Amino acid sequence: MNGDATAIPGGRRISAHAVCTAIRDDIVSGVHPPGSRLTEELLARRYGVSRVPVREALRTLESEGFVTTRRHAGACVAQPSEREVADLLDIRGLLEPLGAARAAQRRTEAHLKVLRGLVRLGQERARRGSLGELRPLDDWFHETLAQASDSPSLAVLLVQVRRKIAWVYAADPARQPERPVRGAADRSDPAARAVESWAEHGALVDAVARGDADRARILATVHTERALSAFRLRRPAQVRTSKHSVNTASGRN
Repeated sequence: MNGDATAIPGGRRISAHAVCTAIRDDIVSGVHPPGSRLTEELLARRYGVSRVPVREALRTLESEGFVTTRRHAGACVAQPSEREVADLLDIRGLLEPLGAARAAQRRTEAHLKVLRGLVRLGQERARRGSLGELRPLDDWFHETLAQASDSPSLAVLLVQVRRKIAWVYAADPARQPERPVRGAADRSDPAARAVESWAEHGALVDAVARGDADRARILATVHTERALSAFRLRRPAQVRTSKHSVNTASGRN
């Protein structure tokens, strides 16, 4: 057997990529909190695989910044510093407008169809107040917009940065929304912000559809600045280390 996949009872094979995705999702959702150890044996047991794909997955996650290797402790979930978080926010502010401009120049009709469909769903759920359904739609929207840039390297960076920012704020409750920004929807009202955000998505898709790269860049810049202004960076909260290397309780979102 090679290192790309492992067999589990029933003959099904799980790839290292699938294991990596599962571990990453559990890190982002908090099943494996920052600072907690990631033991190959326990991870293999949790995900029903051998240690080989787990080892490969941990190497990949380390290269992405989700995992660090400590002397005498092995692999642990990373604990981003405040400066690292600030850098992530700045990087997002630079990349998303670039991605939107590229999408306006390179998008296909298939991309537009998906983007328009997501905007319709997002706006409908935002007006209805179904906020719990908006996060996956928002992720899907931004991933599709990134793919529409027709730049694989840029798309990968955009998805990774957004994923890491979501993880940082989910893991650290000390970072709370700021006070309302003048001229924008009340940031203390998540429903109002959701309606505003999906209206911005709709305007951005219209610019992309027209092939207006300058307008798309401006709208993406405004959207990103408003989203990032909702966060106030504070000193990272102290993270408790679990007694167990892996939290086996169901905590996925």
